[in-house]
Amino acid sequence: MPTPSAAPLRLAVVGAGPAGLALALLAARALPQAQISLFDARPLERDVSGDPRTLALSLGSVQLLQRLGAWREQLAQAIREVHVSQAPPTLSHPLFGASGEPEVRISAAEQRVPQLGAVLHYGQLLAPLQAAWLADAAAEPERLQSRFGSAVQQLKPLAGGVELDAGGLAERFDLAVVAEGGVFAEQARKAIAHDYRQNAWVGTLTLADDSPPGIAYERFTRNGPLALLPLPPKDGARRAALVWCMPQEDDEIASLDDGQRLAVIQTLLPAEVGKLRAISPLKCFPLGLNAERSLVEGRIVRIGNAAQTLHPVAGQGLNLGLRDAYSLVEALRRQHEARYGDIDAALRKVEWQRGPDRWSTIAGTDFLARTFAWRWPGLPGARGLGLAALQALPPLKRALARQMMFGRR
Repeated sequence: MPTPSAAPLRLAVVGAGPAGLALALLAARALPQAQISLFDARPLERDVSGDPRTLALSLGSVQLLQRLGAWREQLAQAIREVHVSQAPPTLSHPLFGASGEPEVRISAAEQRVPQLGAVLHYGQLLAPLQAAWLADAAAEPERLQSRFGSAVQQLKPLAGGVELDAGGLAERFDLAVVAEGGVFAEQARKAIAHDYRQNAWVGTLTLADDSPPGIAYERFTRNGPLALLPLPPKDGARRAALVWCMPQEDDEIASLDDGQRLAVIQTLLPAEVGKLRAISPLKCFPLGLNAERSLVEGRIVRIGNAAQTLHPVAGQGLNLGLRDAYSLVEALRRQHEARYGDIDAALRKVEWQRGPDRWSTIAGTDFLARTFAWRWPGLPGARGLGLAALQALPPLKRALARQMMFGRR
C-alpha cells in the first residue's frame, strides 16, 4: 500500500493558453498544498485580450469557467440552438422538415438547459483566465509562480519525476503538464497523424438585422463543412464567425474576392440564415489530425492540442482539453484526500477515465472529416439519411446533445 506523501506536490504547467491556465487554476484551488509553476514563452506584458480567434465552448466548459471566476457572460454569445443540414444536391422529402432537406435541430429549450454552449473570441477568454491566475499567484507567491517569458526547451523523464529545462535552468518537478499545442501546420507529427489535405478559411460575417440570434449553423457541402457560429453584436450589427473547409487540390475560395465569397456562401446556407451583408478578410489554415496514443508518459501529461489536434468539424478541441484538465486535477485531489499521494495511481486513473471520451471524439471527428474527401456514389444520400434519422429519433438526438455539452461520461 502506498504511504502518505510528506512533501507537497511540485507541479509544472507548460503553456498559458486556455487549457493550461484552467488547469493551473483548478490545481491551485483543489490542491492547496501543491506548489505550481506556470511556464509560457510569451512575456506577461503582451496584451492577449485582443486576440480575434473564435472559440466555441460547450455548456460543460462554460460551467467550469464560471466556477473558476473566469467567465465574462457579457463578452460571449450563448448558443440557443444548433442546426446541422446538408446542402443540395441531397435527398429531399417533406418529412425532413420545413426545408424538405435532411437536418438536425438541437435546442437548449428542448434539452432543458439555459444554453448549449457559447461563442467568444480567444482573447476574451484568455484575459480573464490569466487575470484570475495572477490574482491567485499574488495571494500565494511562495506556492504559485508565474514564469512568463520562459520557454521550456526540454522535459526529461526521471524516476518519480520530471526535469524541466527553461532558459538553461534545470528544475525537478513531480509532474509536468504540457498544454502548449499550436496549430496542425506547425506541429511535429505525433503517433497518430493524418493530413486531410483540406483548408479551413475563417473570418467574420455581418448578418441582416432580422437574422435569428443565438443559432449555430453547420452546413455539409460537397467539398466540406461550412459553419456559422453566432457572435455578440458589434455596433448594433449581428455577426457570425465563419469556418469554411475546402479541399486543397480544388480550393475554389482562394481565387475569389470578398464579394464573390459572400455570394457563394449565401447560396450554400439555408434560407433562414437571412441576408449576408458583409465579410471580413479570410485567413487560411491547413487541417489535419495529430494525436498522441496516450495522455500520460511517465510523469508527463499532455492535454488539449498538445495531446490531440482535431478537425474543426465538431468544434470539440478546447472542450476536450478542458475536460482533460478537470479529470487530471480531480484524480490528484482524490489521491491527496485519501492521504496516499500516489501520483502514478492518479495518472493511471486519468488515462483510463479519459479514454472513452477522448477516443470517441477523435474517431468521430476523424471519420466525418474524411468523408468529405470521398467521392463515392450515394455518400451524400447516406449522410442525409443519417441526419434525418437523428432528427426522427429523440433518444438518439438527446444522447448526441449530451455528448456535445458534456462529453462522453
